[in-house]
Amino acid sequence: ERFVAWFADMEVTRYLGHRMAAALYQEQEYLKKIGESQKDVFWMIDAEGKTIGATGIHNIEWLAAHAITGIIIGEKDCWGKGYATETMALRTRYAFRELNLHKVMTEVNAENPASRRALEKNGYRTVGVRREHDFIRGHWHDRWLGEVLRSEWELLQKG
Repeated sequence: ERFVAWFADMEVTRYLGHRMAAALYQEQEYLKKIGESQKDVFWMIDAEGKTIGATGIHNIEWLAAHAITGIIIGEKDCWGKGYATETMALRTRYAFRELNLHKVMTEVNAENPASRRALEKNGYRTVGVRREHDFIRGHWHDRWLGEVLRSEWELLQKG
């Protein structure tokens, strides 16, 4: 039920390249599909006694040892409290230590500085920009591309 409310909220979804306003049955089908997938790992984020968001490692390429990550903090009263940064740290650790991946990739709306800062705190580096990639509310927006290699992340853990 959380996703339905989050994805219907224009403020929560303002940086997403696509809005996924969904009905409850669509949310349930999506979560079931992810749960059965061999290429996805998905978690709900709980804090302050409630579910505040979700994160995942997606499109895992086992032979190439890389994947794509994503996160949403849907509860607006939990923004700016460090939950995304902490979740990204745990997710990145899981990707490298448990899944034995070599590289983790992500992309965010270039106008979302909070998300980018949280990623950079976790070792992600700029690898490019998808120029005018998303058409949101009548305007084109760039997407920031970031990656972190396991070797880079391991160095951060020692420092």
